[in-house]
Amino acid sequence: MSQRYDAIVVGGGVGGVTAAIRLAAAGRSVALYERNAELGGKLASRQRDGFTFDIGPSLLTLPSVIDEVFTLAGTSLAAEVDLVRLDPSFRYFWPDSSTVTFRDEPVATAEALDAFSPGSGAEYLEYLRRARSIWQTSERTFFAGEMGSPVSLLRRMRSPRDFARIDARRRLASRAQSAFTDPRMRQWLGRFATYSGSDPSLAPATLGCIAAVEADFGAWYVRGGLGALRDALVRVAQRCGVDVHTNREVTEVTTTRRRVTGVKVEGDHVAASMVFANADAEHVYRDLLPHERRLREVQGTQRSTSGIAVLVAVEGRTPMIAHHNVWFSRDYDREFTDIRNGKIPRDPTIYGCVSSVTDPTQAPSGCENWFLLINTPADDREVGAEVGEWLLDHLAKIGPDVRSRARWMEVIGPHDIAQRYRSPGGAIYGTSSNGRNAAFRRPSIRGPRHGLYLVGGSTHPGGGLPLVTMSARIATELALRDNPQR
Repeated sequence: MSQRYDAIVVGGGVGGVTAAIRLAAAGRSVALYERNAELGGKLASRQRDGFTFDIGPSLLTLPSVIDEVFTLAGTSLAAEVDLVRLDPSFRYFWPDSSTVTFRDEPVATAEALDAFSPGSGAEYLEYLRRARSIWQTSERTFFAGEMGSPVSLLRRMRSPRDFARIDARRRLASRAQSAFTDPRMRQWLGRFATYSGSDPSLAPATLGCIAAVEADFGAWYVRGGLGALRDALVRVAQRCGVDVHTNREVTEVTTTRRRVTGVKVEGDHVAASMVFANADAEHVYRDLLPHERRLREVQGTQRSTSGIAVLVAVEGRTPMIAHHNVWFSRDYDREFTDIRNGKIPRDPTIYGCVSSVTDPTQAPSGCENWFLLINTPADDREVGAEVGEWLLDHLAKIGPDVRSRARWMEVIGPHDIAQRYRSPGGAIYGTSSNGRNAAFRRPSIRGPRHGLYLVGGSTHPGGGLPLVTMSARIATELALRDNPQR
């Protein structure tokens, strides 16, 4: 006799776990299956020799989105983890040796920007006014429901002016050009496209709302590393009654002609009237529920960028380093041209997270845990230690030289990401936001059979911790409406 649940979640990334919590909190019986040994998906960490690295998300924005999930489960984010609001939030560096520190207060940041580049502070505050309008409008329209077609978005708009407010017709690079006089500030604004694995010259200016999100709602860290957030999500899911199964691979979504009937887990059938696939849509429609038209549509969308991460165990302390750091390239256009042409950028922008600056438990006494990341094409390439050495050499030219103080390093490339998470080409964020119609071309949250729903970075609204959590909210609200409890 097969097991039966109201809902089965396939994949234990953040979207899958938060969907499971929401369903269980609504009184549904839920099972979650994850093929890896740990839940959390890309919200992962690595420990070695007393060093801890967040190897996926290293920044928490919009913590209220996750707090909402915990509230439904009878707890709160603050009760489950120790949250730290970072100040400074970021430190930015340019090849001309200029640097500016963004604070946890817009006026303080504007003052720092005026010292860095006269006039930039006023331009920043003016841009924040626009970015807040984008966010407030997007929150009640773009992020409020599914995006089956432009009509579904228009129905949530109060007036035609809402479409102008979200600034979707312009590219982010174009908006940066008009908003800032200093080329370095244009580069700063363009970086927000990379939060969804996208290209500033192709992504909509809507993504600039992230500037307001960080400025107004903060850049947050979870003490103990973001792995502590993963542990909290798993803990809350289990307290809600979710049956969690790790090291168990779902091989098929079973259906009739019209609706899902459950899944097969290594040959065993588990019945359910709802299935939530927290997996890349390409894997869903190629392997779990083969569907030629849906697969063709998925393969016609543009993947997000991948990346090369280098974990470095560094002895000693480094001056001028913040928790979050960015060393910009000399030429952002050329950097993304290289990526569009399938090349690792010759002069990449480097993101560096050194969480031991805030949390000494993340490294042995007197040491630092350096996580470095560059954007690369999604192409499943394998990289070795020589790429890590090249990146440290490049960092030494434009920033601090940590080579002589490195005890060891590890390199994670697109192939590793693709293998662990079944992300085609190692695309970190699933589907990119490149192009004016990208939002409408993402695989639909609703699957081709009644009762099948997609959550995660390849569906609406996209990749990153807040967005995959929103996808779980949208999917579960649809599902609970489609499948009322009897």
